[in-house]
Amino acid sequence: MIKEFLKTFRIKREELVPSLVALALFIAVNIMAVSKYFGIFSLTGKAVWKQFMGNFQVSGFDPITYTILTIWDATYDPYRHPLLAFFMYPFYLLNKGITEVTGMNLVQILVMIPLIFFAYYSFIFIFRICREIIGLQRTDSTLLAFMLFSFAYVLLTFMVPDHFGPSMFMLLMTIYVSGKCMQRGRRLNIRQTWLLFLFTAGTTLSNGVKIYIDAFFVNGKRFFRVKYILLGIIVPCSLMWAFATWEYNTFTVPHQKKTKEKQIKEGKKDYEKRLAAFRDTTSIKDSAQILKVFNYQMQVHKHEIWLANQKKPHNAHKGKPIEDKGFMKWTDISTPRWESVVENIFGESIQLHPRYLLHDTLRNRPVIVTYNHWVPYSLEALVVFLFVAGFICGLRSRFFLMVATGVAFDAFIHVILGFGLNEAYIMTGHWIFIIPISIAYLMRKVNGRWLVAVRATTLFLTIVFYVTNLILMTEYFCG
Repeated sequence: MIKEFLKTFRIKREELVPSLVALALFIAVNIMAVSKYFGIFSLTGKAVWKQFMGNFQVSGFDPITYTILTIWDATYDPYRHPLLAFFMYPFYLLNKGITEVTGMNLVQILVMIPLIFFAYYSFIFIFRICREIIGLQRTDSTLLAFMLFSFAYVLLTFMVPDHFGPSMFMLLMTIYVSGKCMQRGRRLNIRQTWLLFLFTAGTTLSNGVKIYIDAFFVNGKRFFRVKYILLGIIVPCSLMWAFATWEYNTFTVPHQKKTKEKQIKEGKKDYEKRLAAFRDTTSIKDSAQILKVFNYQMQVHKHEIWLANQKKPHNAHKGKPIEDKGFMKWTDISTPRWESVVENIFGESIQLHPRYLLHDTLRNRPVIVTYNHWVPYSLEALVVFLFVAGFICGLRSRFFLMVATGVAFDAFIHVILGFGLNEAYIMTGHWIFIIPISIAYLMRKVNGRWLVAVRATTLFLTIVFYVTNLILMTEYFCG
C-alpha cells in the first residue's frame, strides 16, 4: 500500500514541463508574499501573538500557523481543526532549532516550503483528473490546470499561512484516488478511509464529510455494509470527536479561564481607579449615594462601549447567527445571499476587486464590494456559463456527481447556513476546482468549432485572470 501511495507522487513525463512552469510561478508568488512581512516576522523576542496577528493582513486569512510554529499551542478551534496544531508540532521543533542557530525566526520560509509542495501537487492532481479520469487531451488538461490557479483565491490560498492550502491539496488527492478506484473497479477500504479521514478531517473537520461522500460513490452498495459503517465511519468519527473534546478541555478551556480571570482583574482595577477619581471630584458626601451614582454612570459607560463595539467591523460584519450557542453560532442569516454569490463567491474568489484590495472584512473592508466596471462582470458571466454548461454535460458521470455532491455540501454550509459567508472567498480552495472539472466535461462533449470556441474562451479567461490578479497582488505585496 505504501509503494502504491508513493507512486501517486511520481511525476510522469507528460506532466513535467507544465508542472515545472507552475512550480516557478508558485515559488515567485510565495517569495513576493514572504517579502512583505519578513522584516517584522523574522524578529525574535517579541510578543508573538501581537507580532503576527497585529501586522498580518491578507484578506481574511489568519497567520495562526506562524504563532504555532514559533510558540506551540493548540490555538486552532478544536471542533473545526482538531489535529491541525498537532500536525504542525514537528515543524515547530524544526523552527525552534533553526531560530536557536540563526537568531532569526524563519517561520515564513518554513511555512512557504510545504505550501509550494501542496500547490505543486494540487496542480498535478487537477491535471490528472482532467487527463486520466475525464479523458481529455494533454493540452486541454494543462490549460484547465493553469486555469484553476489563475483564480485569485486559489493562488492566494498557497501564499498564506492558513489551513486552506493543505485542505485543497488533500481534497484533490482524494478525488483523484477515488476516480482511479472507480476506473479500476476497486473500493475504498477501511484502512484507506481511515487515513484519508484522519488527514482531511483532522485539518478541517467539515471536509471529513467529503471523504464519506467520495466513499459512497466509490463503494456503492458496499458502503452500507455493517463492518464498513462501524469501523470505517462510526469509530473514526467517534475518536475524532473524543479527541476534539479532550483538546478543548485541555487547551481551550484553560485559555478561556485565564483570559476571563485577566479581564475580571483588569476590570476590578479599572473600577477602583475610576471610583477613586469620582470620590475626589464629586460633591456628594454620603458613601452609599456615591456608590449608587457611580455604579449608574459605569452602567451607562459600559453600554456606550458595547454600542461602539457593535459598530466595529469585527461585530458589524460577522452576520446574525440562527442561535448564539453551539455550532449555530457560526451560521449567518443576515448577510445578503445574491450579492455574496455575485461579488464574493464567483467574483472576488476568481478576480480581485481593486477597491479594498485584500483588506479584511473583520477590520476595514465592507462585506460587499462591487467592481468599478462592467468588464469583470462579463468575465464572471463567461465563467458561470462554461461552468453551468459543463455541469449539465457531467450529470451522467458517477465521478462528476461525486465531486458535485461534495461541492453541494459546501454550498449548503456556506450559502444556506451562512458559515463564513461574510468572507466566503477565503473558502475558495474547498470547492472551486469543480469549475475546471465541469469545463473538462464540456470539452469532452463538444467537438469541431464548438470545441475550438470553448478552448479559446478558456484560454482567454485564464490569461486575463493571471494578468489582472498578478498585477493587483504585486501592487499589494510589493507596493
